[in-house]
Amino acid sequence: MQKTAEAVSLGHPDKTADFISSFILDRMIEQDPNVRYAVEVMVKGNTVVLGGEIGGNVNLDNPEQYVIQALAEIGYDKRYADIWGDCTINPARLQVINMIGVQSAEIYQGVAANGWGDQGVFVGYAAQGEGKINRELFLARKLNDALYNLARGSNNLGLDIKTQITINDDKIETAIVAIPMLTEADLTDFIIDTLGEQPQNIIINGTGRYTVHGPIADCGITGRKLACDFYSTACPIGGGSPWTKDASKADLTLNVYARILACENLGDNDECFVYLSSCIGRAELPSATIKTIKDGNVTERNLYIDRSPRQIINDCGLTGAIYTKLCRMGICGIAN
Repeated sequence: MQKTAEAVSLGHPDKTADFISSFILDRMIEQDPNVRYAVEVMVKGNTVVLGGEIGGNVNLDNPEQYVIQALAEIGYDKRYADIWGDCTINPARLQVINMIGVQSAEIYQGVAANGWGDQGVFVGYAAQGEGKINRELFLARKLNDALYNLARGSNNLGLDIKTQITINDDKIETAIVAIPMLTEADLTDFIIDTLGEQPQNIIINGTGRYTVHGPIADCGITGRKLACDFYSTACPIGGGSPWTKDASKADLTLNVYARILACENLGDNDECFVYLSSCIGRAELPSATIKTIKDGNVTERNLYIDRSPRQIINDCGLTGAIYTKLCRMGICGIAN
């Protein structure tokens, strides 16, 4: 049976948007560990739009500075702009439109009472294999990371990278790579070495030429690459995007917690699924169930979780300025 998964680099415009918001959140946490944060980002051309809510003892008078720093961490800096010219974003030409307001007092009062900042449903997943994720996604991410690291030190390869892996009967059937190139380069051997086996088919830049990239070529918006950050098609995606939010938001913390619980309960099973739900302003979880699959046999049971939001946030290690790191990893990158 064929199974396919894709991965994208931080240089992809949607992930660039995720990373900018995560970077700003880390800077806000450094000013106020109890900050309440929900900021979406859109990036197109050399313009970045920030929209959302922030509550806390923080200063965001110069958001442009944070955006430029975030872009530099990705690799979109002056050196890169000098190499690629008008083919991608240039921090020297950056315009930031700030549409950030304050958090609703009605939401704040529920969170202040140690309740969740939103309601929703959340799914965690773990599987046997490297990284405790499905093999096709592990390989797509491994190849993407390797190409991204290669591009960071290159004068020819670009940062806006997509990889896609199809496996069939556990063998790699097709590897697809999209990576900007100023001049054509043969990456076949690099791909084979990284994957550890030779795919039946390798496709590099299927359109034939790929130079214009990043937000010059495509509008980037937060929360649009969830299948890459979660579990591809192996598992339903619960809740909304975990990026752009502080830990009081269930979309972040309960997605992380569900992944941790799935890893902890995988054992010798082939797969483990954890399903959680939350209620805004309330601490208790309306539902928590676990499903394991071994040799085609399904076992289901309810979970009893006697943990407050604050305790779960602490258990998940989400109290510090760790959100750019988490954004790099993705939810599927968490493996206990």
